[in-house]
Amino acid sequence: MNGVHDMGGMHGMGPIVAEKDEPVFHSRWEARVYALHRAMGPWRKWNIDTGRHEIELLPAADYLRMSYYEKWFARFVTLLVKTGTVTRAEIESSKPQPGSPKLTPALTPDRVPAVALNRNLPSRDDPSIKPRFQVGQVVRARNINPTGHTRLPRYARGRVGRIDRDHGVHIFPDTNAHGLGEKRQHVYSVKFAARELWGDAASPRDSIYIDMWDDYLELA
Repeated sequence: MNGVHDMGGMHGMGPIVAEKDEPVFHSRWEARVYALHRAMGPWRKWNIDTGRHEIELLPAADYLRMSYYEKWFARFVTLLVKTGTVTRAEIESSKPQPGSPKLTPALTPDRVPAVALNRNLPSRDDPSIKPRFQVGQVVRARNINPTGHTRLPRYARGRVGRIDRDHGVHIFPDTNAHGLGEKRQHVYSVKFAARELWGDAASPRDSIYIDMWDDYLELA
């Protein structure tokens, strides 16, 4: 979808400030939010693409105001309610509703090390799924404006590049985010000349590499 989250190529967002010796978490609550997300994984209530789309649905003012883990927490609460895991009243009161069933946790303490270190990603090697494009081919990013989740950035749509490498087969986020199936397909690193994306003001020596799924591309 087109929204404020798709900031690539936009002006006015200020400089990117690199924090020296940046810690993994700036506050303990951030670590707890991350842990809550990992603990919910074994419930299989949603997937990574569903979660990404939920952040995209944040109002623009909230998205720009919130820190990284504030967005994570807002997404977490919304998805808990949407999936029927808890009610909004339970979130606000921090107490279960009378008569609500007590569920056995999907993640037990003894499974934490295995779950924390394993993302359960399917193999990228799948000979049954053939690539639509080959390394070296000139391609164009499709000019699409989906209302659902997509990993195709606005600034690349309609632009021409060249297949630089094939990353193998991966889940297609545009369908996976909405429960429409994994639709596994090849993902390529596509090389774009900076001037193709940004115009003559860009350096002629620069290039940008963007990972793109089969369904994002067409022959130029």
